[in-house]
Amino acid sequence: MAKYKESPRYHVVSVRVSEEEREIIEKLSKEANMKVSDLMREALQVVVPWPKAS
Repeated sequence: MAKYKESPRYHVVSVRVSEEEREIIEKLSKEANMKVSDLMREALQVVVPWPKAS
């Protein structure tokens, strides 16, 4: 059975990256033991801070 999420995310934002950029992103996510989406959310907050969901 699927996990119940209290605040599911329904919107997708996509971006095209080069092969080299993709490799760097995947390497960073593995080193940080994070999903790529979580890593990108954190990286985006460095540039555009927004309140974190409770």
